Amino acid sequence: MVEGRKRHPGSVGLRDVAKLAGVSTATVSRAINNPDLVSPELRQRISATIEQLGWVPDGAAKALATRRSYAIGAVFPTLATGDFARATNAVQKELQGLGYTLLLACSEYDAVQELAQVKKFAERGVDGLILVGRAHHPDLYRFLDKHRMPHVFSFVHDGQDEGVCIGPDNRKAMAGLTNYLIEVGHRTIAVLAQSVENNDRAEARLNGIRDALAIQGIAVRPQHMAVGRWTIEEGREMFGAVWDTTPRPTAIVCGNAHLAVGAMIEALARGVDVPGAVSIVSYDDIDIMSHLPVTVTALRVPSDEVGRNAARSVVGMVEQRPLPVIYEHVPELVIRGSSGPPPRPA
Repeated sequence: MVEGRKRHPGSVGLRDVAKLAGVSTATVSRAINNPDLVSPELRQRISATIEQLGWVPDGAAKALATRRSYAIGAVFPTLATGDFARATNAVQKELQGLGYTLLLACSEYDAVQELAQVKKFAERGVDGLILVGRAHHPDLYRFLDKHRMPHVFSFVHDGQDEGVCIGPDNRKAMAGLTNYLIEVGHRTIAVLAQSVENNDRAEARLNGIRDALAIQGIAVRPQHMAVGRWTIEEGREMFGAVWDTTPRPTAIVCGNAHLAVGAMIEALARGVDVPGAVSIVSYDDIDIMSHLPVTVTALRVPSDEVGRNAARSVVGMVEQRPLPVIYEHVPELVIRGSSGPPPRPA
C-alpha cells in the first residue's frame, strides 16, 4: 500500500494521490485545476493527501528529482521600487549567460501569495529559486526542505547564513546613515518607516536607526514616527504628519526611496527649506532623486550586483559546482543637497 512505502516525492503520482484519498484521478485533477467544482470537504481531503505524499502536481516532482528544466524562479515583493527592478534585469541577463530562463512573480508582500507562487514554480519544474529577505511563510521553508529546492535569499545579509543570503546588511547600513546625521549635529530625528509586515529588511533598517540613536542616548519621539509602504503619496502624507508636530524634527530618515521622494515633494510644496530647516535622507537611491529641485542624500544599494550574484549562487547550487559569488554588498552613501547641519536655535 502507498501508506507503507517510504518513497521519494518524485516517485509519487496522480494515481497514488487518488488511491489514498479514495477518489478518482479525475476528481484530484478537478480539485487542483477547478477547485470550485469540488466540495470544500473533498478539497481538504485531497489537499491533505497531497501534503502527506509530498506530491507536486503535473509531474514536476519527477523534474525536481531527476532532470533539470534550466529555469529559475524568482519572487520579488514588488517591481515598483528601483532596487527590485534593477535586480530583476541583472538576474535575467546573468541567467541567460549561464543558459537558464527566468520565471518571475510578485508577492506584494503577501506571504500566503508568495507560498502559492513558489508552489506554482515547482509545478513547472524550476531548478532553483531566488527569494527576497528571510521573512517567509513557515510552510515555505518546509516546502523548500521537503523538495530539496536550491534557493538563495537576496537583499539581506546578516553574516549568519553565508552562502545563502546575498545583499546588504540592512541594519548596519541604516545605522551608518543615521550616524552621518548625528555627526553633522542632528539630535531631533524623525523616521518615515516602511511597514515591517512580512518585511525583515524594513525591520532591520528600523533597528539600525534605533541602534545608532541609542548609543548617543537619543530616541525617536512617538510623534516623529510614521509608517507606510512604498508610495510617493504616502511619503507626502507621512512628511506632513511628522512636520506638523512640536518640536519639529531637524532631520528625517526615510525607509525607502519612494517615501523620500514623496517627503521631498511635500516639503517643497509647503515651502520648507531643505536642508536649511530639515534634512531628508533615504535608504535606496533611484534616478529621480538626483533630478529633483533639491537632490536627495541616499544609500545606494548595488542592486545590479545583488541580482547577478544571486543568479550565480543559485545556479552553482543547482549544478553543484563553485561559481565566484560575492555575498555581502555594502551600500554607498551618496551625499547630495538634501542634507546638512541642523538649523541654529533661534
